[in-house]
Amino acid sequence: MLSRKIFPLLSALLLPVSAALHANSVERTICVFDIIGTAGDQYNIMRDYATAASGQGYKLDLKVYTDESIAAEDLKASQCDAAVLTGIRGRQFNSFTGSLDSIGAVPDYEALRTVIQVIASGNEKITANLKQGAFEVLGVGPMGAAYLFVKDQTINNVNALAGKSIAVMSYDEAQGKMASRVGMSPVMSDITNFAGRFNNNSVDICFAPVLAYSALELYKGMQPDGGIIDYTLGQLTMQVIARQNKFSDDFAIWSRKYFANTVFEQAMRVIETAQNEVDEKWWIDISDDDRLRYDEMMRDARIELTDQGVYSKDMMSLLRNVRCRMDSARAECSDSRELAKR
Repeated sequence: MLSRKIFPLLSALLLPVSAALHANSVERTICVFDIIGTAGDQYNIMRDYATAASGQGYKLDLKVYTDESIAAEDLKASQCDAAVLTGIRGRQFNSFTGSLDSIGAVPDYEALRTVIQVIASGNEKITANLKQGAFEVLGVGPMGAAYLFVKDQTINNVNALAGKSIAVMSYDEAQGKMASRVGMSPVMSDITNFAGRFNNNSVDICFAPVLAYSALELYKGMQPDGGIIDYTLGQLTMQVIARQNKFSDDFAIWSRKYFANTVFEQAMRVIETAQNEVDEKWWIDISDDDRLRYDEMMRDARIELTDQGVYSKDMMSLLRNVRCRMDSARAECSDSRELAKR
């Protein structure tokens, strides 16, 4: 009998406290790009983020977008206080983290984890690079290694790429330049139509993360004789780009650490599941000589694009240092072409 009286009393006492905390929360809107919509993994990761953010005093309203360009435009137009975009699309808001998705710059997930931890470290120079113009990066997470999906398994070396058509993102100058560099014909596309072009035989090749194998049904485009070249062309990332005056410095620090730890692990589970869904028959092995040729081609392209201002010199320097720390035998470690001038 006593408990029946105590519990309602406790609830009555705690209710005003809960209501007060909710009332004092800072309300913000985040535009979340997820090509699958509310059923997508990226949106679900952000739902968990929003729940965790409530403990930091922020009530986040998530608006999902299946068209990334509209999400980016709404961020520009202040229709949202932050947006979740791919690193490639986010480069227009922050060239430093936007260069993390550069071609051939992050060879594996361990290197990516290291870079994301550095971004969240609170290092003064790094933090300064996370703020550009009216925007600030509140977090970076993995979207998966990107590969070349091809129509024909005989496209298993650099020379075989010549003369083939490839769907490239029209807003990513690097993809088009890289395609032209090896003699491919770039077909300007965007994230909403590149898979359809590959699947309906409009292009011979597309560049995509392993997540797209099932999510965008790229296995249809590979049938019957296609495959995936087993060489990591880059790491795609999801990034939270926010308006600087909408979130406190303390929240920004918390958010970047949350992404480096919780979101990284969540995203990697999604990526590993997607990787396991790919039938082994689709993977196309390439020779060690071709791997070295790809490495050199990617590096030369990065240096050229950095000189042209497409990529951030500071990010290129950071990525080069991470690669050489993990494998000091790499040929690039004997010179400093990708190191930012001090």
